[in-house]
Amino acid sequence: MGNNLARKILAAHLVSGEMIAGKEIALRIDQTLTQDASGTTAYLQFEAIGIPRVRTEVSVSYVDHNMLQTGFENADDHRFLQSIAAKFGVYFSRPGNGICHQVHAERFAVPGKTLLGSDSHTPLCGGLGMIAIGAGGLDVAVAMGGDPFYLAMPKILGVKLTGKLQPWVSGKDVILELLRRLTVKGGVGKVVEYYGPGVATLDVIDRITITNMGAELGATTSVFPSDERTRVYLKAQNREETWLSLAADPEATYDEYLEIDLDTLEPLIAQPHSPDKVVKVSEVAGLAVQQVSVGSCTNSSYRDLSVVAHVLRGKSVHPGLSLTVSPGSRQVYTQVGRSGALADMIGAGARMLESACGPCIGMGMAPPSNSVAVRSFNRNFEGRSGTRDAKVYLASPETCAATAITGVITDPRTLGEYPTLVIPERFETNDALVIPPIEDSAEVEVIRGPNIKPLPRFTEIENTLSGEVILKVGDNITTDHISPAGTNVLPLRSNLPALAEFTFERVDKTFAARARAAGRSFVVGGTNYGQGSAREHAALAPRYLGVQAVLAISFARIHRANLVNFGVVPLLFANPEDYTSIAQGDQLEISLLREQLQAGEGVMVRNLTTGIEIKAHAPLSTREEEILLEGGLLSHIKRRSTTV
Repeated sequence: MGNNLARKILAAHLVSGEMIAGKEIALRIDQTLTQDASGTTAYLQFEAIGIPRVRTEVSVSYVDHNMLQTGFENADDHRFLQSIAAKFGVYFSRPGNGICHQVHAERFAVPGKTLLGSDSHTPLCGGLGMIAIGAGGLDVAVAMGGDPFYLAMPKILGVKLTGKLQPWVSGKDVILELLRRLTVKGGVGKVVEYYGPGVATLDVIDRITITNMGAELGATTSVFPSDERTRVYLKAQNREETWLSLAADPEATYDEYLEIDLDTLEPLIAQPHSPDKVVKVSEVAGLAVQQVSVGSCTNSSYRDLSVVAHVLRGKSVHPGLSLTVSPGSRQVYTQVGRSGALADMIGAGARMLESACGPCIGMGMAPPSNSVAVRSFNRNFEGRSGTRDAKVYLASPETCAATAITGVITDPRTLGEYPTLVIPERFETNDALVIPPIEDSAEVEVIRGPNIKPLPRFTEIENTLSGEVILKVGDNITTDHISPAGTNVLPLRSNLPALAEFTFERVDKTFAARARAAGRSFVVGGTNYGQGSAREHAALAPRYLGVQAVLAISFARIHRANLVNFGVVPLLFANPEDYTSIAQGDQLEISLLREQLQAGEGVMVRNLTTGIEIKAHAPLSTREEEILLEGGLLSHIKRRSTTV
C-alpha cells in the first residue's frame, strides 16, 4: 500500500501527534505570508510575542488588499508593514507588486514545502506541490516565531482526473464542478489531492485556480503533484533549481474518492449568493449583465488575461456593461503590455485596474444597484461586492470575456475556435518591488500611524459564563457577515475599537451597540458558521464586544481556531435540533466551565429564560483547552514563556 502525496509532505513536516484523521498534529512551517488587511494585527501579535526575528525559511508581507488611499489609514498601514518587516527579517512586497498568492506562486513557492498564510486562499500554492494552508493572523505570527502549526489531521480526498479539458473549458470549471458536487461544506476537515492521467494535461495556471478555490469547499488545503508542468512553470520564473518531482505512490490510497472526467466538462457558472450554486453557463445564457470583472487571486494570470484579450481584439465592450480587468501581479501587467494584450483590452473599452484584490473584496468597482455582475473571482457572498442587492455570478475568464462583448451571460463555446495562446518560455522576473530582509535591524524604527491601536489584553476566561443571546443566525454565516470588508471597514483592521463597530453590520446594524450594552453575551449559529476568509477579526471583534461563546451546529475550520485563539468558547450542539430551543434574547448560563471541559463529557448550557438545559460538545485538544481557559493564544504563550 503506497502513500498519497499529502501524507508524504505532512509526514516530512510532522513535529508531534499521530496522523490519524481527527487527531491533533503539529507541523513545521517553512514559509509564511501575510497581506495588509490581516498583516498589521499579525505583526503586532508577533511583536507582542517578543521574538527578535522570524525563524522561518521565508516570510513575506504583501500589500494587496487596502490599496485605495482615500485617507491616511491605508498609507500609514503600508509604512508600518514595511518598517516592521525590516525590523523582524521579513520580505516586503510593496504596493503595486501584486496579489499575494499570485506573486508567491511566481517568486517564492517551492514544491514539498509548507506554507501558512493569513488569508484563506493561501492553498493556491498547492498547485505547485506545496501544503499551503490558510489560518488566522495569530497562528501565522506564532509560526513566524518558529513554533509549529496545530490542526486536526485531515482526511485525504483523492480526486481522480481523467480525460482532457475541451476548448473554452478551463480550471475554473473543474473547481466549480467540484463545488457543485460537494457544496461549500464538502471539504471541511479534508485535504483535496488531485491525481490520475488528467493531471498531466493541466498547466500550473489551471492547477492554482483549482487549489485557490478549494478554500470555498471549506477544505484544509488542496494539492497537485509537482511534475514536468511544474518544472516548466518554475523555469519560466527563472527558479527551475527549486523544482522537485513529487507525486503519490502508484498504489496510494485515499480516505475518500471522487472522479472527474475532464472530457465531459462544460463551462460552468456559480449563481448568487454562494460559490456552490453551480449550473451550466448554457442554462442561464441570455441574462443581461451590467458589470464584468476579471482578476482576483483566482484568475489574474498572464494566460487568463491573454484569453480575455484575444476575445476582445477588434471588438468593443457591450455598451450596457462595464468591464474591469485586474492583472494579478506587476509581472503579469508588464507581460500583457509587451505582448499587445493590454492594448487589445484597452482598445475594446476595458477599464484596467491596479494589481490588487480590488473589487473582489469590495475595494472599489461596486456594481450598480439591483444589477447582475459576472466575475472571475472566488466568492459571491451577498454584499461582498459593495452593493447589497447586486447579483454576482462566478465564472471563468473565458465566460467573462464572452459576456463582456455580448452584454448577456454567454457560453464561450459560441465564439468559435479557441485562440492559440503564446505563453513565454521565460517571464521577466524583476523583483525591484520586493524588499529583502536586512541583516542588521536593531536600529530600525517601527513607524506607527494614529490608526494603529495597541492589541487588547484579554483576561482568563471565567468559570461561569452568563449573558444574553445577543444574536441568532442561520447556516453558512460567513466571516464577511461577521466582520465585513469594503472601503469603509478594511482600513480599520489595525484599529479594533473602530472596527468592532461594524461587527455583524450586514446582519443586524444594532449588534455592536447591543453587545456593548449587554456586557457579556452569546451568539448562536447554524451549520458551517464562520465560512469564508481567514480574517481573525471575525473572532477578535466579537470578543472585544463581550461575546463569551458561540453555540453552533458546525464551524468552519479557520474560524473555529480563531475563536479558540481569542478565548471565545466554540460549542457544538450535541443534538442539532436543540438549535431551535434557543431564541435571540434568551439568557444563558454555563456553570463550572473549567471542570466540565476537563471532564470531557460535554458542557451543559442552561437556558434561564425557558428553564431548558442543553448539552453541547467542546471537542478541544488539551492544548486548545489550555489556550481557551487562559484567555487566548497570546496569553498562553506569555504564560508559557514565564514558566520556562
